[in-house]
Amino acid sequence: MTLRRRLTKKEILIAPGVFDALSATIAAQCGFEALYLSGAAVAYTRLGQPDFGLTTATEMAETLALISDKTSLPVIVDADTGFGNPLNARRTMLNYERAGAAALQVEDQIFPKKCGHLSNKSLISPGEMVAKISSMVDARSKDTLVIARTDAIAVEGLTAALDRATLYLEAGADVIFVEAPNTKEQLNTITKRLGGRAPLVANVVEGGRTPEFSSDELEEMGFDIVIFPGGIVRALAKTAREYYETLSRTGSTQAYKDRMYNFTELNDIIGLQEMSALDEKFKDIPGD
Repeated sequence: MTLRRRLTKKEILIAPGVFDALSATIAAQCGFEALYLSGAAVAYTRLGQPDFGLTTATEMAETLALISDKTSLPVIVDADTGFGNPLNARRTMLNYERAGAAALQVEDQIFPKKCGHLSNKSLISPGEMVAKISSMVDARSKDTLVIARTDAIAVEGLTAALDRATLYLEAGADVIFVEAPNTKEQLNTITKRLGGRAPLVANVVEGGRTPEFSSDELEEMGFDIVIFPGGIVRALAKTAREYYETLSRTGSTQAYKDRMYNFTELNDIIGLQEMSALDEKFKDIPGD
């Protein structure tokens, strides 16, 4: 099912954050209908850096291509600011489409950007963002959605953010994402003003600026997609620290084994049996 068709359903779409082929494989096996490739999660894991716009379009496209090799689920991809001006945004659309994107999320911060839940963000003009959206819509050759994100709440206030979102819809955006509302009242205002005009994205950032609600609660408010971009990395980082502390303290992994997959279990998850079958199928094919 295409992402566009899935968004015609009443039920909210839960898109967990992923950052590589392994995380995408496990998420797909857990029954999700779509995935979210988070720029922040890639910065955290691939660079070991905060989400400060350091991740490149090439790094994201490479990661997306690897994920697309492992799952057929629709992948929503964080395209940051489009990585430059409208022509850069156009090229980002073309490159991400080739790598397997079902949707690109583009935002109206200056380039390079910052995580939407950090302070001291700066915005481009609404006109420049409209030009980026228009260039991406014009460039796409598939049914790839454009998700327009505005970070204006923290800079210009909620009313300005909603005005920007309206302009972005008129420019051709398929989905709207108003980032970092601070209260439940702001969340409700977003859906009251924009609901029914386009699918709306809610963002759950554990410890971020937006109050945390369940998917059911967000659906009740009127949101159509909920993303959990960096939650998996926060979970893995805590798990990794506990693992390394145990190994450093005891010189062994025995005390941690009940919280690990063993060698066979992990290989089952990543498809060792299928790979072995292919290896056997194409082994020693007689030549002329």
